[in-house]
Amino acid sequence: MATGRTHRPATRSRGIPEATVARLPLYLRALTALSERSVPTVSSEELAAAAGVNSAKLRKDFSYLGSYGTRGVGYDVEYLVYQISRELGLTQDWPVVIVGIGNLGAALANYGGFASRGFRVAALIDADPAMAGKPVAGIAVQHSDELEKIITDNGVSIGVIATPAGAAQQVCDRLVAAGVTSILNFAPTVLTVPDGVDVRKVDLSIELQILAFHEQRKAGEEAASGDGAGPVPVTRGRSADKGPDGDVPAVMPA
Repeated sequence: MATGRTHRPATRSRGIPEATVARLPLYLRALTALSERSVPTVSSEELAAAAGVNSAKLRKDFSYLGSYGTRGVGYDVEYLVYQISRELGLTQDWPVVIVGIGNLGAALANYGGFASRGFRVAALIDADPAMAGKPVAGIAVQHSDELEKIITDNGVSIGVIATPAGAAQQVCDRLVAAGVTSILNFAPTVLTVPDGVDVRKVDLSIELQILAFHEQRKAGEEAASGDGAGPVPVTRGRSADKGPDGDVPAVMPA
């Protein structure tokens, strides 16, 4: 089986837009569900609805893959699963290291979806000496002193950072220096990386804050439609204009 260090996905060389690349996993998830139900074909409208996009956008996205479906029949589900998996590089073996085995890192290590999608957790790494040797998800945690050797020995090109914010940049720098070229960052901080290194950031607190904004807006719209009053600000026990130090908002983005 090919390894991630010597084979890269073909999406960039084929000129597929980044927005299309971002939607391919959505299509793959919907197609995989259809495949598990032994559905042989699917129309663009049905697949678009399952993936949460409009059908015109789906057909445009698939045109970049050279897949146009058959009029009156639709798309072959199994072929599309293969085609998208190949385009995303999921027909290869991608060894991954997770750095920072706290609650979040341990949860990621236990996530069963990695292996089924072509990602093999090659190592779990933590800076706490007390964690060394402890099994998490059937894998013994290794100390961060061994990080560079682990990456080299396992041919790792993808690293997952689940450390506290203060340690994330140093871990990132070490990963990059050791040869990692793609990083999934769960730490609540922005990482600085050189050209040629891709970073995807996942910040759960930001996503929750965005949802809170929408909830507050909906509450305001309901209040306005009921009695003509505008939204009522949530002060949480302090002035809505000042935070705990008296000069900044009480809620700031992470």
